[in-house]
Amino acid sequence: MSILKKNNGPTSKGPSIQSISGDHWSSLKFTDGIMTDAIMKHVMGLCYLGMADAGEALEALSRLNDKEPDSWGKTWAGIAGNLEKRAKKSEEGGKQVSASTAYLRASTYYRVATMYLDDVYEPEMTEYTKESFACYEKYLALSGYPGEYIEIPYENSYLPGHFYRSPIASEKAPLLILTPGRDTWAEDTRWMFDAALKRGIHCLTYDGPGQGYALRLQDMKFRPDWENVMGPVIDYAEKMDGVDTDRIACMGFSFGGFLMPRVAAYDKRIKLIIADPGNISWGKGIGERLSMILKMPKAMRPKFMQVMLEDYAWKHGVKEEQIVEELKKYDNTPILDKVECEVLVLDGTAEMTYGAAKELYDALPNVKAKDYILFDDDSTAQCHTQMGGYATGAEILMDWIEDHI
Repeated sequence: MSILKKNNGPTSKGPSIQSISGDHWSSLKFTDGIMTDAIMKHVMGLCYLGMADAGEALEALSRLNDKEPDSWGKTWAGIAGNLEKRAKKSEEGGKQVSASTAYLRASTYYRVATMYLDDVYEPEMTEYTKESFACYEKYLALSGYPGEYIEIPYENSYLPGHFYRSPIASEKAPLLILTPGRDTWAEDTRWMFDAALKRGIHCLTYDGPGQGYALRLQDMKFRPDWENVMGPVIDYAEKMDGVDTDRIACMGFSFGGFLMPRVAAYDKRIKLIIADPGNISWGKGIGERLSMILKMPKAMRPKFMQVMLEDYAWKHGVKEEQIVEELKKYDNTPILDKVECEVLVLDGTAEMTYGAAKELYDALPNVKAKDYILFDDDSTAQCHTQMGGYATGAEILMDWIEDHI
C-alpha cells in the first residue's frame, strides 16, 4: 500500500482536490489504502466537534511513510503525545479550557494510532489505548461535558462505556444507545450523541466484544449473538435515573449497523433501531474479499490486505485460515421476520456496499414501520456512515429521531 509520502518540496506528488474536479468530494483519496483513507475521512469529519483539527490531521498524513516500520501508529501517537504534553502544561497553569480541548484531540489521535498498526499484538496497542482513555477522562473532568464513565456488568466481566445525560432533558427522557463499528470506538460516535444531548435525549455509548477498550484491554472478541451483548446494556440503562424505558432507541454504525436487526429480533424493549448502513449479511461480502486475499501467497499480498486479514482474525478470535468460515455466522437472513419495532435504514451513494441497505429495508416483513434514507452526493454525507459529513448526517438523523422517538 502506498501512503502519501513526506513533502520534499514543490515537486512532491500527492492527492489533490484538483484531481477530482467535476466529480464529488467522496472521490478524493487521502491514501491508496481503503482502510487508511476511510480513517482520514472519519478524522476530518470530527473536526467540527473539536475532536480533531484539520492542520494536525493533514500534518499526520504528510509525515506518513510506508518505508518506515509502523509509520501510521508512530505518526499519530507522536502528534497525540505532543498535544498531551501541551495539555498537561495548560492544566498545570490553570488553563482548563485549553487543557480540555487539547486532551480531547489527543485522545482521538491515540485511538487512530491503534486502527492500523503493523502488528496488532505490539505493546503499543495497549499503550496507546490507555493513553486515549486517560486523555478522554481528563477532557471530561476539565470541560464539564455531561458524560460519566460507566462499567456495564457483562457475563463475568464488564463493558466499558459512558452515559451522557442531556442537560435540557425533561424529568423522563428518551435514551439513544450507540453501538460503534468494527474499527471505530464508542467515543467516535460523538457526532450523534452530542446532537442528541442538545435535543433533550440521553445517550449511552459502549464498546462491546471486538471493539475499542473491550477488545484491547479485556481481550473480548466479536460474537454474532449480539442480543446477549445489548441485553445487559439495556438492563443497565433501565436503572439510570431519568430514562424513559418506553422510549429506548438503538443505533449501530458500520458493523454495528448490521448488528441492530439481530438485537431487535430478540429484545422487544427497543422502540426503534437505526442501521447505519443496512446490511443483511455482513459476513458474506467481507468473507468473499478475505477469501480472495487468502488465495494469494502471503509474500505477494499488498500490506493493507495482510493487515486487514490479521485484523479480522484478531477481532474474531480465530486463525487467519478460519476467518471466512467464522464470518458465515454473521448473516441476519433467518431472523429478519422477528424484527417488529420501528426501523430506519441508512444508505449512501458512496457507501462501500451501496444498495445492500435497500435490500435490508425491503426484506423486513413484520416491522411496525420502516423508513429508508439515502444520502446522495448533494448531501455531502454520502460516504460510509456519513464520514466527512457528520454535521449534515446528525441534522437529518436527529430530525427523524425527534419525530419518531
